[in-house]
Amino acid sequence: MTLRVLHIGKFFPPDPGGMEVYLADLMHAQRAHGLDAHALVHGTPRPDDPAWLVRVPVAARLMHVVPLAPGFRRALAQAIERIEPDVLHLHMPNASALLALTLASARRIPWVVHWHSDVVSSTIRGRIALAYKVYRPFEQALLEQAERIVVTSQDYLAASAPLQRWRNKCTVVPLGLDPARLPEAPAVPVESLWEDGAFRLLSVGRLTYYKGFETLIRAVYRVSGAQLLIVGDGEERPRLAQLIHALTPADEVPRVRLLGALDDDTRSALLASCQLFCLASRERTEAFGVAVLEAMHYGRPCLVSDLHGSGLRALVAHNDAGRLAPVDDVPAWQQALQQFIEQPEARQRHGEAGRAAMPARYHIHATLPAIDTVYRQAGVEVVAHATEFHLQPLIVIPARDEAATIGQVIATLQAGGWQHIVVIDDQSQDRTADIARAAGATVLQPVLPLGAWGAMQAGIRYAVRKGYPQVITIDADGQHEPAHIPDLLAAARSADVVIGAHPERGSPLRRFAWRYFRLITGFRVEDLTSGFRCYNRQACEILADEEATLMDYQDLGVLLLLRHAGLSIAEVPVVMYPRASGPSRIFQSWTRVVRYMLETSLLCIARWHPRHHVRKP
Repeated sequence: MTLRVLHIGKFFPPDPGGMEVYLADLMHAQRAHGLDAHALVHGTPRPDDPAWLVRVPVAARLMHVVPLAPGFRRALAQAIERIEPDVLHLHMPNASALLALTLASARRIPWVVHWHSDVVSSTIRGRIALAYKVYRPFEQALLEQAERIVVTSQDYLAASAPLQRWRNKCTVVPLGLDPARLPEAPAVPVESLWEDGAFRLLSVGRLTYYKGFETLIRAVYRVSGAQLLIVGDGEERPRLAQLIHALTPADEVPRVRLLGALDDDTRSALLASCQLFCLASRERTEAFGVAVLEAMHYGRPCLVSDLHGSGLRALVAHNDAGRLAPVDDVPAWQQALQQFIEQPEARQRHGEAGRAAMPARYHIHATLPAIDTVYRQAGVEVVAHATEFHLQPLIVIPARDEAATIGQVIATLQAGGWQHIVVIDDQSQDRTADIARAAGATVLQPVLPLGAWGAMQAGIRYAVRKGYPQVITIDADGQHEPAHIPDLLAAARSADVVIGAHPERGSPLRRFAWRYFRLITGFRVEDLTSGFRCYNRQACEILADEEATLMDYQDLGVLLLLRHAGLSIAEVPVVMYPRASGPSRIFQSWTRVVRYMLETSLLCIARWHPRHHVRKP
């Protein structure tokens, strides 16, 4: 049985924030591993929102921080009724999550609270300290109701006053991120934002009181040759702009720029191009630092506040990903910046150490087993889908008599970093299996001939058994371009199935069949027969089932089966090449086309579903 999880969050991307980014990465990873994860958050609904995401409009914000959404309680009740979740996963702090206390339907479900940070009784903002006195009793009632509490670091748990009473419920699970959303070589040009010859400093975060940007800005102006770019927006922007203006001599260009909120690609490009990432936070509201994880992913050294009771210290110091500087100590930050400028070898060492720590400790998929354990401790039955765990998708290649091309296909995949490859050799009469095995792929050789879909299903079943989160299917004849795999994986963050489409390749026979099947099925898919696809864990489990064994073809029949199961399908444009050898087995003659269309038409009639639609990201 598929586990149904309802996350109650604050916001969701593209709304900015560390909690928001983590929630999105966690949900995409859970859905890729077969969990039916949904989210209820604040925000304006967007036309491209998936069905599993509900945003509740915000009427106002209290103290620039707390979203007030009058419709949130009703939306929560409706979500519980519609989804029938097995567990509520509440991400705190979030005032609207407290509304779950008022719903009997919510209290009947096990709760897991994800404690991203305390509401710190700020010594900087007196209004927040006063407001917390009102908030705290409800916060404690929520923690009492929770079966388990997830905390992001041991240091934070030790220093958290609200959690001390509930330490027996707490489990430490560090935050993680999905590197699939962070391009290795961002294509957005950002060189024009940096001054020629300047030492490049970057900081990312909401311009708010606890981020300590004032300390960082003052330190930068004391260091010769340094430039700081700050990405983010917030209520402190006017005050920070005044500070920059006051520190900049009249005849000079400002050495600090407030760039505001930027799109993800530009932000990634800046992370990849900076020389040092800085985070000068001054209160424990900064609990972990997702932006620091992103900088580590790009191999950037980090300079962060030595903030007692925050997870930042362990994240940076324990992984040797950078150095610590005292909170609010401008001379100490100046000295630390100067040392980084003068020590390129140290920058390289810290950057490499941080990047090396990412896959095993902070990859979002690597954190899922710990989250599953927390669900079990909360009394929720979590099906163990596999005995092994993998971060990459499995590349599945069905092949018959493809000795001429299979070696090059595997080599191209490996050159792109895809190491998990399985070839299903379907009774080849040539050396397909030997060449694939010598190239480094796992080779399955069924005793009986399976056909194109049977071989594909064998690979998908292998992926399910071995615990892969996703499957990428690729033809063995060299038609598909592995460089597009990241495009499929990016689209798979909001869809269960992604098709790599290249309709320009269609022959007259193929285009005739496509038009006919779009007409009778209602599919709005440009390339119905593309074998270049990405299936998430849930889709793979459906396709591994006995019912799917009855398929003769792996294209439209598969889509019909997945549609019937309620899965979402997306399509992205890709480049495809002509077949290196031999014609298409289906579209080589009118006789084969007619047989294919008759058989598939019967399948369409059996599985037609008028409510289906296909999204194009």
